[in-house]
Amino acid sequence: MSRLLVDTHALLWWLGDDPKLPEAVRAAIAEPANEPLVSAASMWEIAIKRSLGKLTVPEDLPAQITTGGFGWLPVTQEHAWEVRELPPHHRDPFDRLLIAQSLTERIPVITQDAHFAGYGIDVRWT
Repeated sequence: MSRLLVDTHALLWWLGDDPKLPEAVRAAIAEPANEPLVSAASMWEIAIKRSLGKLTVPEDLPAQITTGGFGWLPVTQEHAWEVRELPPHHRDPFDRLLIAQSLTERIPVITQDAHFAGYGIDVRWT
């Protein structure tokens, strides 16, 4: 089994069946041998953007994520502390936390964001 950390946009595109999500990424998320994970940081990001009116998501989004086959990756003190070591390739605090989680947990990230690769993590998109 391979754990995969799913970036926020990839999660929303999956749940919305958005054609911007490549078929290879869809296959990796759907593969029964894989464990797609959503970071608590992504939920925080979505909640903030929703409260600011920048994003429309259903009220039952957390339940949809769970029933959609995703597991949850909590933010630990190790993840938060790892951010201190990251060079400033990426300025978004949510993405920096996902990068730190990927490094700490040694798991690939599903993201379209090219900045992630600058941190030497395994990025899956195509």
